Amino acid sequence: EFLMNLKLLAAFVFLITSSFSVSAEEDPIYTSWTNSNAVSGYDAVAYFTEAKAIKGNKEFQTEYMGAAWRFASKGNLDLFIANPTKYAPQYGGYCAWAAARGYTASGDPKEWKIVEGKLYLNYDAKVKAKWEKDIPGFIEAADKVFPTLIEAQ
Repeated sequence: EFLMNLKLLAAFVFLITSSFSVSAEEDPIYTSWTNSNAVSGYDAVAYFTEAKAIKGNKEFQTEYMGAAWRFASKGNLDLFIANPTKYAPQYGGYCAWAAARGYTASGDPKEWKIVEGKLYLNYDAKVKAKWEKDIPGFIEAADKVFPTLIEAQ
């Protein structure tokens, strides 16, 4: 119990002194506190088909892993439903750089990159620039640590 209280205190202190959120347990898909939209309501398929961040439409929506996923068209919705793991961002849409560093932070849908057919989001442009200095190394680190940051609910 002492260790748990110490962990909670450390997480609280970090949260207060940082713009990143910290938790030993997160939802598998990043959503904001105000809604359940994955990728902040952006179309996850459009990154692959249009090579840009495009806002999704509530008319073309599905549920996946406890989050609402919106798309710009029925075609993109259908592509996602047929293969959600192909289009969903890595680390559930949490920041790829933060995941590599052992914590979670929100992913900004406007700060993205596709690497070897997988979508990665970053917290902001400054963090993305750091991540881009060693993408393979950060992906390797995040792949190892991210499962321990997320406990399926």
